[in-house]
Amino acid sequence: MKDISKPDIATLIKLLEAETQIVRLQAVLEKVEKEKTKLAARLKQFEIALLQNKEDLAKAQAACRDSEREIQIVDDRIIKSNEHLRMVKTNKEYQVLLREVDDNKKRKDALENELIEFMDEKEKSESIAGESEKEYNLLAEQITAQQAEMEKQCTDDKASLEEYLEQQKNIGKSLDPSLMNRFRKISKMNQGSAVTRVNHEVCSGCFMNIPPQLYIEVQRGTSLISCPQCSRILYHVNID
Repeated sequence: MKDISKPDIATLIKLLEAETQIVRLQAVLEKVEKEKTKLAARLKQFEIALLQNKEDLAKAQAACRDSEREIQIVDDRIIKSNEHLRMVKTNKEYQVLLREVDDNKKRKDALENELIEFMDEKEKSESIAGESEKEYNLLAEQITAQQAEMEKQCTDDKASLEEYLEQQKNIGKSLDPSLMNRFRKISKMNQGSAVTRVNHEVCSGCFMNIPPQLYIEVQRGTSLISCPQCSRILYHVNID
């Protein structure tokens, strides 16, 4: 057992407290970042849906325009055929043009019925895209406000984290390198817990009994003593 001063033990306890707070604050900030990412992903889903709805609307509008242009082309043909009808000189030519007019009228009727369907589809798409944009804008406003509030709440935690990191750095400089290395090794073995209190011959880290003689040595506080079970550095504080 290596001799160690009580101030060194107190320093190790302060280092543990600082590192415990660092782990806690990092977990809090990480959780907040995950929540912000989750909110951003949710907004992205709405954005994708909005873009799809706008694309559907654009297709419906294009279909209406194309149908209207085709109707106009057919209508122009009907007008020209009717003009030609007044100028034909033979019955054969007249019958050909008459059939042409009739075919174009049927085509026009079919296109107009198709246009009605396209316009109905466009109207539905306009309604869906409009509602989708309203929902997106509302959600974007809500999420922006939530993220801003989260960031505001994290300000104090970030400042505290910086303070504890500075404490960790300064405390580490004040300890013997070999003691610091041992602290790090034990901390890594026990998920960040390298120092723990012992009371009534029980280690607070693993809750196992330690030998009575070892407990007496811990109470004296003159040696660096580790728990035989979990290897944590032990210290004693009278709480009775």
